[in-house]
Amino acid sequence: MTSVNAEGLGHKELNDAIRAIEGPCTVEACCGQRFIAAGMSGKDLLIRGTPGNALGAYLNGGTITVRGSAQDAVGDTMNAGTIVIHGNIGDAAGYAMRGGKIYVRGNAGYRAGIHMNAYKEKVPLMVIGGRAGSFLGEYQAGGVIIVLNLDAPQEKCVGFFPCTGMHGGKMFLRSACENVVFPEQVSAHPSSEEDLRELRASLAEYCGVFGLDLEAVLSAPFTTVTPDSGNPYRRMYVAN
Repeated sequence: MTSVNAEGLGHKELNDAIRAIEGPCTVEACCGQRFIAAGMSGKDLLIRGTPGNALGAYLNGGTITVRGSAQDAVGDTMNAGTIVIHGNIGDAAGYAMRGGKIYVRGNAGYRAGIHMNAYKEKVPLMVIGGRAGSFLGEYQAGGVIIVLNLDAPQEKCVGFFPCTGMHGGKMFLRSACENVVFPEQVSAHPSSEEDLRELRASLAEYCGVFGLDLEAVLSAPFTTVTPDSGNPYRRMYVAN
């Protein structure tokens, strides 16, 4: 695998170096460079260090693996491919993503999954292994968000105002959610057997990537959150 040393490179120089490499690429000593692999397709990229904002924005295929944490807007408007973060991510991860997968081993900041939307046969998936900040799934219109809260199950799995404006898609929270306040326009209920089958399928690859025991992850209670078709948000935005 060909390596690029990012030390001292700006984001343009670093991206030019990555694009010039055929085949898999490793980026060493990454430190805050933005827009890494924006619009990339068909490349396997391993990053050591901390990439800056908009990692994998408009990603259209391939795999990005970060052996560390990442900053804001990971996978902004991504269309396909997989982004794997072995640490934490900042705010607005998966903004408007309409396809592909984002796997995070640690925590996510505010507004993860904001405006997430499915497109034709594409169903985006975001799995957060730790906790998520406030406004999780804000205006979610499609896709699936899973929060596992693996590292601090005694704490709330999500911050304030989850699912605000949610009008599509689905969310799974690894918690009974007694201490989580949801808006009236969503339905939150203990995950059914059908939900758990869907979870198993969605989590199998995630657990393999991070070396987790799938059965242990599924042994805890889950809560499923979907828009409430009887009290939809669209009434707030369109004339009756």
